[in-house]
Amino acid sequence: MSEEVDKKLSPVENKVLAALEDVIDPELGIDMVNLGLIYKINVDDKGNCVITMTLTTMGCPIGNLLADSISEAVTSVEGVNTCDIDLVWEPAWSIDRMSRFAKGALGIHE
Repeated sequence: MSEEVDKKLSPVENKVLAALEDVIDPELGIDMVNLGLIYKINVDDKGNCVITMTLTTMGCPIGNLLADSISEAVTSVEGVNTCDIDLVWEPAWSIDRMSRFAKGALGIHE
């Protein structure tokens, strides 16, 4: 997850993070977390989750597919009842946000 994400996630937020590792970008074959697309996870006391995230490009043709997959994964977590996605463009995504694993899988060497 990107550096902007609060490192002190609650237990349920950690489970949401783990669930998001199963949501794969079909174009790149890498999960949303390792791509660095997830900026923040917030689950309130009522089980409402807000995922603050971005996409690799503004016109990403699979945005709706990813949103559906994210919502399904997040609401499968015990203690989470709803999932809202806050799609942001600032800070802008770049390959620097990807994990070492994602860069290696995509053949990007620094």
